[in-house]
Amino acid sequence: MHKIPVTVITGFLGAGKTTLLRNLLQNNQGKKIAVVVNEFGEIGIDGELLRSCQVCDDDGEINSNIIELTNGCLCCTVQEEFYPTMQELLTRKDQIDAIVIETSGLALPKPLIQAFKWQEIRNHTTVDGVITIVDAYALANGAIVGDLDALEKQRSDDLNLDHETPIEELFEDQLACADLVLLTKTDLLKQGELSQVKDWLEKKLPLGMKIIPCHQGEINSEVLLGFNAAVEDDIINRPSHHDTEEEHDHDDEINSLELSMEETINPQVLVSRLKNLVKNLEIYRIKGFVNVTDKPMRMVLQGVGDRFETFYDRLWQPEEKRTTKLVVIGRNLKASDFE
Repeated sequence: MHKIPVTVITGFLGAGKTTLLRNLLQNNQGKKIAVVVNEFGEIGIDGELLRSCQVCDDDGEINSNIIELTNGCLCCTVQEEFYPTMQELLTRKDQIDAIVIETSGLALPKPLIQAFKWQEIRNHTTVDGVITIVDAYALANGAIVGDLDALEKQRSDDLNLDHETPIEELFEDQLACADLVLLTKTDLLKQGELSQVKDWLEKKLPLGMKIIPCHQGEINSEVLLGFNAAVEDDIINRPSHHDTEEEHDHDDEINSLELSMEETINPQVLVSRLKNLVKNLEIYRIKGFVNVTDKPMRMVLQGVGDRFETFYDRLWQPEEKRTTKLVVIGRNLKASDFE
């Protein structure tokens, strides 16, 4: 019996998962791809971005196969939400060629893959492959998601720095589960840094694992789909820090806040204010939509660290309320910080 191949896209916050998924949907080579988006926070920013790709099914409904999970880490919700989501998708299995799951930036990939051993899901699907997206620029600059020489020096210089954090373990677990590693933001690297990053990653990965630079999510869909890895049957060969634990604990200090403003905004002023907040608070990611003064189009804003990107994705609809909505993800964030 034919099983629907499932591709899991994992990676740290801001690494470029949604950008990759947008490109895959826009260049799907005729395949009908169902998408499960696991959003951290209440506002469906990533889901709306995916819908804006204007990828249509045969019946003309834009992205009707996009299903969004909005209650946090998918690996914590496999019973409460993931299982019924898969059941819903499987009622349409004759209309689906592949399923792609974009995990949240904080999700452990292994518990999700283990869920595909459940008989009701296993009978109809198989995990075709796991793609881990890595921010090469962050690694080259010793960010917390990696431990290049710069990070090791920072650890040795700072006696108060914890040597092993949940985010670092998560990063290692994502690498351990991968069938392919994609390096993003390589255009920001200085000469020689790409080789340094790849050399470091190769020491963390199984022998022969492919590491491919990927600019703006642009990569042939044939590279992303068709691994035939049956990952759910190979899970024992993908060790994680949490193998001996019945349940995993996330860093409870990491949280998300939602900001909503009805007044129009000057984007330069907004970005300047957000950069000041990033300097004073531990903010990992900012993303959302902005209602720009005297502009008929909606602006998309995405920020990782002190780097911000903006672009206009579409016109505001006549029946749509023009509101700025942002999701801020970080550590120990309080609403009062943004007043």
